[in-house]
Amino acid sequence: MKRILVIIVGLTSLLSAAQEVQFSTKDNDLKLATLPYYNYGRGLGLTSPDSIFQLNIRFRMQNRMSFIQLEDQEEILDGQIRRLRLRFDGYVGNPKFLYAIQLSFAPGDVGVIEDGENVNIIRDAVVFYRPNKYWSIAFGQTKLPGNRQRVNSSGALQLTDRTINNARFNIDRDFGVQTYYLHEKKDAFSYNLKTAISTGNGRNVTKNPDNGYALTGKVEVFPMGSFTKDGTTFEGDIAREKTPKLMLSGVLHKNIRARFTQGQLGDDLFDKRDMQSVLLDAMVKYDGWSFMTTYMNRTADDAITFNPEDATDFKYVYIGEGMDYQLSYLFLNNIEVIGRFSTQNVHETIKSFTPDTKQYSLGVTKYFWEHAFKIQSEFSFDQLSYANGSTRDNWYLRFQVEIGI
Repeated sequence: MKRILVIIVGLTSLLSAAQEVQFSTKDNDLKLATLPYYNYGRGLGLTSPDSIFQLNIRFRMQNRMSFIQLEDQEEILDGQIRRLRLRFDGYVGNPKFLYAIQLSFAPGDVGVIEDGENVNIIRDAVVFYRPNKYWSIAFGQTKLPGNRQRVNSSGALQLTDRTINNARFNIDRDFGVQTYYLHEKKDAFSYNLKTAISTGNGRNVTKNPDNGYALTGKVEVFPMGSFTKDGTTFEGDIAREKTPKLMLSGVLHKNIRARFTQGQLGDDLFDKRDMQSVLLDAMVKYDGWSFMTTYMNRTADDAITFNPEDATDFKYVYIGEGMDYQLSYLFLNNIEVIGRFSTQNVHETIKSFTPDTKQYSLGVTKYFWEHAFKIQSEFSFDQLSYANGSTRDNWYLRFQVEIGI
């Protein structure tokens, strides 16, 4: 524990923290460039008469209807409020001292309510100190600096949800300390450096504290300068870049003595395991065209854990790798066509328990007010390949409306 405290203090003193903030009392808008959600407009803002306090209130909801066909099963018609979020951000006393809160209320966000546990509505609760426009430090619970699609808000996606690899291999929200150094320039080579030290246990885990921890480091490079309107934080070329823009990024994440099958997510393991994730991203945007690709990988030694009271009962770390490719074009009438292809290959150790997967997706989105108000339709086809040589084909058709401020 002493070593962890030394690491935290050392990083804090050496790096200070990372997050560029642009503040304007004229339009009463506080933009936190690295917060895990997409902003369009200002939301509803309140500033005290003496300007020592600011509160911005925002909401968004996703209403979804899906028709699902799983091979050898009856078709499913599913209608749900997929996401319902309420968020607050601002500063107290001085724009250098910032806060961000995000709450979730939809059943899919809250998750299963366990006996004796609190309702899991807190997604983000984090305090920032920003000494200048380059450095900042965050303390609390929020998203780790992971792969691009995971860090971006679910409200800033082109299709109705993230990829199958994000569902299995991403790193998620966690409680800890994050430090960022942001050095973006509009038309010149730029880069960002991001680090985090966290519990490794994920969101709102309070039972059975332990000695595990997670270390995360990320580098983002912009060879042709930064994107218009922080264009890496949303999918699709809504800003219609006038010159080509490219982002390359890499993440290394170590979760020491992890308790869950997917690090910060998943079921409880019977025994703790050390895990390592490598996440690589590339994004290109130009004149309505957008292309994204991602490589995701998780490894762990001795991935299978057994119930000490029943040798036939086991849980395993989800290890393997995957690739995502996503291409889109936004027409002048703000209708966008999106195609996506994903491959997911599990490690040989767990191949007997779970299949390899390929997913093909085609979507059409109509933007009324950028990502803040849009209608999305998507068709996805999954091919599952099992270790015994059998295959299974599943597909779904989905319609979704997103609206927020």
